[in-house]
Amino acid sequence: MAVQYDLEGQKRAYAKWAPIYDKVYVKLLADAQRKAASAAAACGPRILEVGVGTGLVLPYYPKGTQVTGIDLSFHMLQKAVDKKVERALSQVGLLAAMDACNLGFADESFNAVTVPFVITLVPDPEGALDEMYRVLKPGGEIVIASKLGADEGATMHIEAALAPLVKKVGWSIAFKASRLRNWAARYPDMEVIEISPVFPVGFFKLVRIKKRAR
Repeated sequence: MAVQYDLEGQKRAYAKWAPIYDKVYVKLLADAQRKAASAAAACGPRILEVGVGTGLVLPYYPKGTQVTGIDLSFHMLQKAVDKKVERALSQVGLLAAMDACNLGFADESFNAVTVPFVITLVPDPEGALDEMYRVLKPGGEIVIASKLGADEGATMHIEAALAPLVKKVGWSIAFKASRLRNWAARYPDMEVIEISPVFPVGFFKLVRIKKRAR
């Protein structure tokens, strides 16, 4: 079945969030953002951030990297541009409006792709991951920070009980880690090498999916 997109609806929602996003999430997401940036930088200098938003992750990339950021929302991107200028983030280059499922970059352009807290919001996550695979260099990694629901055990049952409360604050536990494993299994040269908890422990996770070097 074809994926139904409402890109304009998403843009309107992000426009409302843009003025307050940093105040809500700057401390809550900091640990995951810092670790995602560090993992990406360890792969090499050229990094693509998908869903750069207001640019909260940008200061965590070390000097010497070359970071490109894309987002669907012009309003969010303006906040990211302001951070780049005000904080003199020399490691940040192009910041552009772009659909994650239609990346305007050549094959094998980046050493790493970071995806901070956006994979569960994309209408077609597997389609977006396919595009990230295409632009990723061999030996590189897709680094995802996200709320991922447990696939089994007591945690899965606790999350199910809390699902209505979690939904009220705009999160979901419906996206499971197994969905990322299943996507990676479609490619013989892709492997999930890490799924680890980040602060708040047990709520957010960092996932690294590596593309085998030739």
